[in-house]
Amino acid sequence: MSAPSQWPLPANGIRIVSPAFMLERLQAHSLSEDLYPTALGYYPSAKGHRMQRPIHDDYLIIYCVEGRGKLTVSKNRHEIEAGDVIVLPKGQTHSYQALTNKPWTIFWIHYLGNKAQDYTDYLLQQTDYRITRAGNHPQLRSAFQGLLDVARTGYDLSAFLTLSNRLKLLLTELGQTRYQQAAPKGLDLEATQQLMREHLNSQISLDELAQAAFLSKFHFSNRYKRLTGYSPIQHFLNMKMEYACELLDASTLSVKAIAAELGYNDPLYFSRLFKRTIGVAPLTYRKSTQG
Repeated sequence: MSAPSQWPLPANGIRIVSPAFMLERLQAHSLSEDLYPTALGYYPSAKGHRMQRPIHDDYLIIYCVEGRGKLTVSKNRHEIEAGDVIVLPKGQTHSYQALTNKPWTIFWIHYLGNKAQDYTDYLLQQTDYRITRAGNHPQLRSAFQGLLDVARTGYDLSAFLTLSNRLKLLLTELGQTRYQQAAPKGLDLEATQQLMREHLNSQISLDELAQAAFLSKFHFSNRYKRLTGYSPIQHFLNMKMEYACELLDASTLSVKAIAAELGYNDPLYFSRLFKRTIGVAPLTYRKSTQG
């Protein structure tokens, strides 16, 4: 792994480096071998903080929660502000530093693992590195703080396994934020999906969805699928079948009654759609979740 910074810790700063014996255990354990932290920390008001790595042999996430900093990757220079998340993959030459007049406050995590590249690719989406405007959300800050809290347990293996799996969750949630921010201009995904939820007990056409989004059917469908991986109507069907599963789980309603609740007059047609989407018939699904 990259040598940890010898820059002195600021007041209330935290720097935790996984020792060699813990890295060996994490590399070998089935619950952590795919992704595990090699070092992590928190630097508040980090005046004088700077780092330069010509060779970077692990992966790095930096979350700036206050202040400002500078990042240089190859010959590209970037101003970093509060709310920015920096993703630097393995092998990426880089340097960064806190601004003198308004030094940043950052959380940072170095990580490795058999699937570290896959998790990082999910964040990068075919770029060499990324700066994402995630915003200064209390939940995100709490997630980073939670990783530090778990790590400070005297090198307990079970704690580090928990840490590894929380790191997986954090990276996938950051990836989801990145996808949401990639929404094409002119498409309000949340408004569209809210409209879908409001029609779970009826039907809504592609024309109506596109009209509500003030887009042509062609552009609306393309943008929606690019963002979610589904066509709008397929995603609407998935939402309806998800609601059907909830009704099968939480009620004693008949299949006919559930079909009617979802706006289907023909229960056989509903059952075919359910099986095509979920993989089993409604009654088979209900039996599989009981007991």
